[in-house]
Amino acid sequence: MSAPKSEVVTLRINGRVVTVPEGTSVAAALGTGDALVSRADLSGRPRGPLCGMGVCFECRATVDGVPEVLTCLVPCREGQEVVTDA
Repeated sequence: MSAPKSEVVTLRINGRVVTVPEGTSVAAALGTGDALVSRADLSGRPRGPLCGMGVCFECRATVDGVPEVLTCLVPCREGQEVVTDA
């Protein structure tokens, strides 16, 4: 018996094509690049996901044109567009 085929989805993060397993959160997909950064604070320091459950609000990004989305709570889907402010 063979193992079930793992499905993947392809999205764009700041214009970069990223392919991740189906069910991956957008916050986790952000971590596939050089740094896990989703935004900058008022002083310009990089911020990224901290709690992973929607409490800290550090993972905010624009997803499919909707600003301030908590990326740790949103699963990746095919064709999704994610833009960070960092």
